[in-house]
Amino acid sequence: MRNLGGIFDLASKLTRIKTLEEHIAQPDFWNNQEQANKVVKELKDVKRQAEPIKKVESDINNIGELLELAELDDTDIIEQLKGEISGLENALDKLEIDLLLSRKEDRADAFLSIHAGAGGTESCDWASMLLRMYNRWAERNDFKVQTIDFLPGEEAGVKSVTILIEGSFAYGRLKGENGVHRLVRISPFDSNKRRHTSFVSVEVIPEVDQDINIEIKEEDLRIDVYRSSGAGGQHVNTTDSAVRITHLPTGIVVQCQNERSQIKNRSMAMKMLKAKLYERELRQRQEKIEKHNEQKKKIEWGSQIRSYVMHPYNMIKDHRTGVETGNVQAVMDGRLDDFLEGFLKWQVKG
Repeated sequence: MRNLGGIFDLASKLTRIKTLEEHIAQPDFWNNQEQANKVVKELKDVKRQAEPIKKVESDINNIGELLELAELDDTDIIEQLKGEISGLENALDKLEIDLLLSRKEDRADAFLSIHAGAGGTESCDWASMLLRMYNRWAERNDFKVQTIDFLPGEEAGVKSVTILIEGSFAYGRLKGENGVHRLVRISPFDSNKRRHTSFVSVEVIPEVDQDINIEIKEEDLRIDVYRSSGAGGQHVNTTDSAVRITHLPTGIVVQCQNERSQIKNRSMAMKMLKAKLYERELRQRQEKIEKHNEQKKKIEWGSQIRSYVMHPYNMIKDHRTGVETGNVQAVMDGRLDDFLEGFLKWQVKG
């Protein structure tokens, strides 16, 4: 029998929902826009956790009623019970995932960066495929995506890109994507139709709550401005509005070219820098959990966390968790949840 103590904490969640709703109803609630947005987001998070719990409790009550009605030879009710119990098990599995997202930063929005590695044009194309995959995943979960920085490949695809994925538990659900992703396929860029192997690294860090105090000294920063080199069209700036910030003590570099305003790009770059410094501090405190430094290996053979094989057969396999599927197209279309949840469960077992 699984431990349900942490799952069925419904009363406190309902109390918190009531408190937040009363707070929102106050006439001066929207006077502080930033604080108001935090409260609204928290309310959405708590409701998201409470609704499935209410459903599970309702299912348990239904099963109890069916058991009272059931007789040993009543095959119809017995079959109905089997279906109810199976559905309940699935619902409990989903609630267990919520329990695995218990750290404060798990609730945060996520900065996700993709960098092409060994493989040239083929690797840049692979990076663009992964970018589409994460965008489709975000769409399926009603998350918003904002492009922060974009560097196209010389011939095709993406050399590097950073996006901000905004939604409840975006970081917690995506944090297992940190590492090298390997693709095996017949290259569309090879006239001889040979099989190629390409590598791309993915980095995911949480957006830091502004209430968290991360000290950044002005003298520790080198700030460069340059002209944007985006994907083209109306989004490319014609002035030196893009911003690159280097944190000299750590060597961390962040850049933003999304906005036409240099001031806005600098603000977003500082937000990313704060997030990276916060994530670095978390790594140092909790190496056994995150082990992020070990995942920043050379982007080539032997360091991948997941392989995507499209020739001579179709299979995607996560080398840490053992989760795999033959439905490559579904995953590339954003159906990632089996891999994301598999990582959360594996992390706890590890």
